[in-house]
Amino acid sequence: MSKILALDTSTDACSVALWQDGEVMEDFRVVPRKHIQLLLPMAEALLREAGLSVGDLDAVAFGRGPGSFTGIRIATGIAQGLAFAADVPVLPISTLAAMALEQGRALGHDRVIAALDARMNEIYWCAYRLENGLPEALLDEQVCAAGDVRLLEEARWLGVGPGFNYRADMSAAVQAAITAPVLEVYPRASAMLPIAASDLARGRGLAPEDGLPVYIREGGWKKKEQQ
Repeated sequence: MSKILALDTSTDACSVALWQDGEVMEDFRVVPRKHIQLLLPMAEALLREAGLSVGDLDAVAFGRGPGSFTGIRIATGIAQGLAFAADVPVLPISTLAAMALEQGRALGHDRVIAALDARMNEIYWCAYRLENGLPEALLDEQVCAAGDVRLLEEARWLGVGPGFNYRADMSAAVQAAITAPVLEVYPRASAMLPIAASDLARGRGLAPEDGLPVYIREGGWKKKEQQ
């Protein structure tokens, strides 16, 4: 029995979601450049609607990246602040894993590649196998040119996310292995909640100050290994 608030601002979308013992409430909006003004009020409104206060939470989850450096920092900072206030752990969740889980479940695929536009003609991507209702990463999250994407398994894959706008630049083998990709997909806080609930049950919560963003591009604001 747990109550988890999840936040995500890693892309143009801004979303908050609340998990109450498996029941989910969400506020999702595509609002470019308005995350800093909207995220905390959205979270407070969702808690009020549920009749809860920050102190009732068991954990705060957030989209830790990859994605927009600025957006990731916004969600991280607010998640840390709320977790400090509630004296609860944070749960950093992969944006790519959330996309893979949401679309894999919705479309009935257990092999999913999630990809976000990393700008500079590159994409963030990772391949997942859905096992027991949760995404299992088959490799480390990557950032590379679309033409450098390589598959580890000979299988049919569901491609999800705006990174597949670069599909024409991918190799013929990769294009042949991927079903018609779903392009208009954003990381959603609601899709992070099943992962967060599993992580919390397994004791993977972190002290707020230890819940940090993950940047996987060389030359980014801060790289994971430097944190």
